[in-house]
Amino acid sequence: MALRWALAENEDGDGSTLFPDERVAERHVGKGAYAGMEFLHVNARSIINTVPPESLMPFRHTINPYRGCSHACVYCFARPTHDYLGLGIGEDFERKIVVKVNAVERLRAELRSPKWDGSHIAMGTNTDPYQHAEGKYHLTRGIVETLSAARNPFSILTKSTLVLRDGALLAAAAQRTDVSVSFSIGTLDRSVWKLTEPGTPPPDRRVEAVRRLTDLGLSCGVLVAPVLPGLSDSEAQLTEVVEACAAAGAVSVNGVALHLRGSLRGHYFDWLGEARPDLVRLHRGRFRRGAYQEDDERQRIEGIVRAAARRCGVTGRDRYRGRVADNGRADRGTTTGPEEPSRRGEQQLRLL
Repeated sequence: MALRWALAENEDGDGSTLFPDERVAERHVGKGAYAGMEFLHVNARSIINTVPPESLMPFRHTINPYRGCSHACVYCFARPTHDYLGLGIGEDFERKIVVKVNAVERLRAELRSPKWDGSHIAMGTNTDPYQHAEGKYHLTRGIVETLSAARNPFSILTKSTLVLRDGALLAAAAQRTDVSVSFSIGTLDRSVWKLTEPGTPPPDRRVEAVRRLTDLGLSCGVLVAPVLPGLSDSEAQLTEVVEACAAAGAVSVNGVALHLRGSLRGHYFDWLGEARPDLVRLHRGRFRRGAYQEDDERQRIEGIVRAAARRCGVTGRDRYRGRVADNGRADRGTTTGPEEPSRRGEQQLRLL
């Protein structure tokens, strides 16, 4: 199967590719529980990605064993990455999943390299490492096992309760190195959940997953994100999520407003026009200046969540448990310190 495997970050068009077999991927049609999906098997050139130095992200290295995501979240910021591959950002993104079948082997080799310094690695920064495909391929489990054996610190961001399958493994890893898990839980309203992220587990089950992992001794945080205008942004809705997650043992809870960058904006507005035409005017007003909502709206959301978290006794933590560099930006594998709220929100939303 021929695809365009140009590097997503390569804007110069110099022909660089993600995979050694360049334009060829082995196509597998999903069956049974995976009917309606296609899995494109590829061999990655490398599996540890280094974030560009100018990035504001609070980590320097990531791993993403899958591209595309069956969670089908209408707002997913990663949708445009499928366009780089010559695939669509709509249904293709949800049903044609790129699987880096050599991910675990590549990771073992890269961790052995004398160039690797043992820095923190973040997972879930693009598509969900515990999406539906993980039940078939077990790549995230293999990656966790490998990082644990190497005592390499890591974190995971997910919307999936499939992470519970690896609860004991993650707890064991946390005895060897710094490990944290964060969940994205934007609302507890099941009607909003069904409408906007139909491929994910229900939000109340994610809250229960926080409780179960916390009981295993893992450090769990929650992003109330993304908060959607007119759908999940009332004070009562936000407070409900915070209180439930605090009761489940979350050690940090932060709120992040929706943003719409690049081609995602058109995709989202097309969906909104069909699903909730009554909210189109509100959204156009909120996004009249570009990809981000006005600062006062973002700060309102962050403020509600922050105040509710404090009332519930949630003290927060350094998500990546590292020291802060003198220039205020994190060293490799570390977290930044306290940030201006809207900037922090922009960083965290890009993890979803």
